[in-house]
Amino acid sequence: MKIVQTKHAVQKEPLLSPFGFKGAYLSELWQSVTLLAGDNGEAGIGAGVQSVLWSDARVFVQYGEAAGNKMMADMTRHALSKLAGVSYDTPFELLDQLLPDVYEYGRSSIGLSDLRSTFALNALVTVDQAAWGVYSRGKSSRFGELVPEEYRSALAEPQDNLASIPLIPYGMSDSGIKQVLDEGYFLLKIKVGADPDQDGCQDKMLEWDCNRLTAIHKLASAYGTEYTRNGKIAYYLDANGRYDGKERLKRLLDHASRIGALEQIVLFEEPFAEENKEDVSDLPVRLAADESVHDEHDALERIGLGYGALALKPVAKTMSMSLKVAKLARERNVPCFCADLTANPFLADWNKNLAARLAPLPELKVGVIETNGHQNYRDWERMLSWHPRAGAGWIEAQRGMYRLAPDFYETAGGALDIGAHYEALFQGGAEQ
Repeated sequence: MKIVQTKHAVQKEPLLSPFGFKGAYLSELWQSVTLLAGDNGEAGIGAGVQSVLWSDARVFVQYGEAAGNKMMADMTRHALSKLAGVSYDTPFELLDQLLPDVYEYGRSSIGLSDLRSTFALNALVTVDQAAWGVYSRGKSSRFGELVPEEYRSALAEPQDNLASIPLIPYGMSDSGIKQVLDEGYFLLKIKVGADPDQDGCQDKMLEWDCNRLTAIHKLASAYGTEYTRNGKIAYYLDANGRYDGKERLKRLLDHASRIGALEQIVLFEEPFAEENKEDVSDLPVRLAADESVHDEHDALERIGLGYGALALKPVAKTMSMSLKVAKLARERNVPCFCADLTANPFLADWNKNLAARLAPLPELKVGVIETNGHQNYRDWERMLSWHPRAGAGWIEAQRGMYRLAPDFYETAGGALDIGAHYEALFQGGAEQ
């Protein structure tokens, strides 16, 4: 396949309210949309979501939200400028070609010599999805059949049901949490690592997190579920690297034990900064690596440090890289799950294609996927109408569960389709 045309557009989607994590807040998320066209008339579209704060918080702090988003979009456009006339056999090969150059461009243009690799991967999500779309033409509409044989070992049997993981951000009220539980959700992703006075004080953070966990556990204890092994609501804590070391984390976990919440913590994601290489195999919860895993080398390192799960993010690190990491993890019996980046409905179904083919976490009876776009986008209903297969039964969760009928698998959930809304963004010339 040879790329003969590339186009790029950006849509700025406002959030319902400021979205807090890593001690800071987002107000909008840029949707980065790419079209790739091949020399035989094949075309593919990707609709990535940019998260500068998640990808490298230093860029967000130094430049601000809007300027940081522009920098990431510029990296995507730089990638596209390198694609005219480029041939590739699989999306994996294309990513391998683009990633080093895009990363170096980002380091130079942003002025950070140690820019996190996830920043470049986030910029390439839209390109990778579009590349898979081009790759699929004339082959198959079924994602499982598109995955090259060498990576299929990462995939389990397709599941009929996939549980949605809602996000419990810093500012969600008790009534909001109760509503989530009333709607049938049983695995809560709880943001910890708050900076209540915006002064970076770790003692205040720990106190806030302990109080927050106590309040949530009190609410959740009134509910049960058939989807966990112990019949209780499960917790997935995410600190986004805010804890300064294992001793402080142990204090939070000791608190969880005192209030009876420890056995319900099935995941604790990225408690430490990426450069923290402490062995965590002695901690009483399953630690998951997310931002610290950019590639297979990082995945091996984290597994060696005692991390017991890996968060896969096709929506943040590309599907191609996620499949590479999933294969490595499966070979070492390390469970994986798919996390979100507040994806739009079209991109969320791209994530769903991998999540639906991963074995469930040991503590759960069904597979899971984090999806929080419906909680955070101001115009979510309008965004649903842009999905190429708007109205399909698998797009929205029912009682906290995605029901994946055969038509989801037959069409890759529509995630490789050319949607009319996204295609219309390129009218008038957005060519690179």
